[in-house]
Order: sequence, then C-alpha cells, then structure tokens
Amino acid sequence: MTAVAFAHTAPDTLDGALRALAAPGRTATPLAGGQSLVPLLMSRQVRPDVVVDLTGVPGLAGITVGPDRVRIGAMTTLRTLEQHAELAAALPVLGRAAAAVAHPHIRRRATPGGSLCHAAPAAELPAVAVALGAEVVLRSLRGTRAVPADRFATGAHTTVRAPDELLTEIVFPRATGLTHTFHELCTHGESGYPVAGVCLGLRTDEGRIRAARVVVTGCGEVPVRLPGAEARLTGRPVAGPHPGLIAALVAEAAGHPGPADGGYRAEVAGVLLLRALADQGEGAAR
Repeated sequence: MTAVAFAHTAPDTLDGALRALAAPGRTATPLAGGQSLVPLLMSRQVRPDVVVDLTGVPGLAGITVGPDRVRIGAMTTLRTLEQHAELAAALPVLGRAAAAVAHPHIRRRATPGGSLCHAAPAAELPAVAVALGAEVVLRSLRGTRAVPADRFATGAHTTVRAPDELLTEIVFPRATGLTHTFHELCTHGESGYPVAGVCLGLRTDEGRIRAARVVVTGCGEVPVRLPGAEARLTGRPVAGPHPGLIAALVAEAAGHPGPADGGYRAEVAGVLLLRALADQGEGAAR
C-alpha cells in the first residue's frame, strides 16, 4: 500500500510553518522526524492534503539548561537527548528514556515533539514528561499556550493540539525534589516495541521514601499516574520488602481504559516498578 497523494511544503520560518498549518480548506500535518508519520502515511491511516516539513524551520531544535527549567526544542533528536552531557547532569532520566527508544539510527531522526504528538500509549517520552511535571508549548497564528503534560494526551494517538497548532518545545522543571528512573519491557528485546514501562520518582531520607511519583505506560490509553501506589510506597524503606505492590498496582491500573491485555501489561509494570525501586535503593546505599 502507498500513501494517498498529498502536497509537500518545506517552510524556512516558524511563521511560514504556522501559516501552512492554518491554511483554510485543506488538512495539514506537520512532519518532524517522520518515524511515526511516514508509516501512517504509507498505510493510509493518515490522509492529509499537505505535509508541512519542519526540518528547515530554525529555532525548533536545541536544549537549554537553565537554573530552574530545562527547555527542549520539539525538533531536537532523541540521540541528542541521549548524548547531551549538561542534560544528563540536570535531568538524567530524560537521556535514559530517550536511549530506550528503538535503534540509534531511529533516534537520530525521532524527536520528542513527534513522540508527544504521536501519543502512543506505551511511549517513553510522554510518560517521563508526565512524571516530571513538564509543560508542552503550542504555537499558532492565534498565539501561544502551555499545556501540562498530563493533560496533553487525551487518548491513544490523540492530543489537545489543534490542527493549526505546532508543538514548539517541552519545558521541564529542574527542582522536582525527586530522583527519577525509567524502566521498560519491549518485544524482541531493546529494539522492539515497548510493552509497558514505569517512571518512578522518589524523595528519600535515611533509607525511607518520603515522597513518590509513579507513572506507568502501556496500561492505559495515556501515561497513567498511580497515586495509590505512591501512597503505598511513602514511608516505607526504599529497599523494601514491598509485599502486595504488584497486585495493588494492577488493581489501580484496572480503573483506567486501556488495551485488552492491560492486566498483563500492568503486571509487567509492577515488576518494572520493583526493579526501579531496587535501582534507587542501590543508589541511596552508595
């Protein structure tokens, strides 16, 4: 199968890209790295009148590490996130999650903006954005708005982004007070599609968990935060034991709409949560 016929435009300014997206009488789709969009075009699941190629638009890529916030341009490649030393020092979980995505040659093209807009239920970057309390910045000819990451995706492959809006950057707070780690299970090893994942944030003191943030992927249509699991962990030793944690996670995740095999994926997420706890426990002991 091949894509339906569409026009292609490659603006060289942000204003040109926004005008192309807002042009009346036609549907327009932005093209970032193309790792998700091109297969959708070829399978005709997406049928735009015009594809707006963003590769020539200046100012959409780059990482700025400030004292309070980290700003990541939507067109920054995941490989850049993975290898950026200043980002690794400020928010190491971002690079680790980016490194978990597929192959290096995929990460050289794939972008965080594309990942968030594709909104795959088990994707890595959307979950980390939710766990870190990030904001998604959307631009259009009408103006600019910032959307909390936990409100950006509304379902599997659906977001609040309007057709004339462009995701330009993701803004992450630095002072979360938590140390985060990310674990996932993929089909066919590291190069496969993610089945489920967990981003765990902990604040610890003297070996005990004082605050926790648990976000799982693959168990629902969007990244799912589990306040029940967070409450269950708070006050307990980091190193455990954590009896009943997997069962509690599965029961809580079951309250969210998700895939038919959501129970299995929640079980996987529970095991990954125990691994994340073990990692953080080892880190606290060093």
